[in-house]
Amino acid sequence: MKMTPHQSTYQAKVYRDFRAIEPKEWRTIVRYFEEYQKEIRELEFEAYFEMVTAYTNALFEIGAYEKNLRMADTVIELSVMNNVRFFNGEDVFHTVLFKKAASCYHTYQLEKADYILRELLRIDPYDNDASMFLKKCIRKMHPSFVRKMRAAAILSYLTAALFICIEFLVIHSFYPQFKPLFEGVRNGVFSLGCIFLIAGDVIHRWRSNREVDDFVAIQRRRKRR
Repeated sequence: MKMTPHQSTYQAKVYRDFRAIEPKEWRTIVRYFEEYQKEIRELEFEAYFEMVTAYTNALFEIGAYEKNLRMADTVIELSVMNNVRFFNGEDVFHTVLFKKAASCYHTYQLEKADYILRELLRIDPYDNDASMFLKKCIRKMHPSFVRKMRAAAILSYLTAALFICIEFLVIHSFYPQFKPLFEGVRNGVFSLGCIFLIAGDVIHRWRSNREVDDFVAIQRRRKRR
């Protein structure tokens, strides 16, 4: 359907008013886009794409991660269908995917974030931001090894607490000669809990870093072939 001159002028005004918003006025961008969604969808592709990418980014910046995830898929689809990789000097595909991974991370969809970041590293294995973020993501996943170490730490702390109760209720009053022994055992059990807790986190961090470094190294070798 052909637009009337009035419609064309009005849509041009919608675009101009949007461009007048300060780039970092994230909430204003979100409110404006949501208020004029119908008119924005009727704009020419370039103007519409500019506004929808700005809106998607603004959603991320204000912490509306669920909405950002939905809009990220829209931007990626538009980018692929219209063969748009770079827009206004920015790698749209990479930026949107990276922030989509971040939104997944913030909404505890860690497996999805892991998948997206690995895909980005397959595209560009020299992307340090993606590799660092992937390490952070894997560290937050807490595999069974970490959970077991933390469970062992909690058990040690509870055992130490039990020794403290026995020490105050029984040893102090009836068997004071065993007080040094109980103190030593109690402190040893508590220290063991600390070791379990720290060792679990340190080993998990090392494994996470090693896993990502190995993955990146493999992708870099493939790129060089």
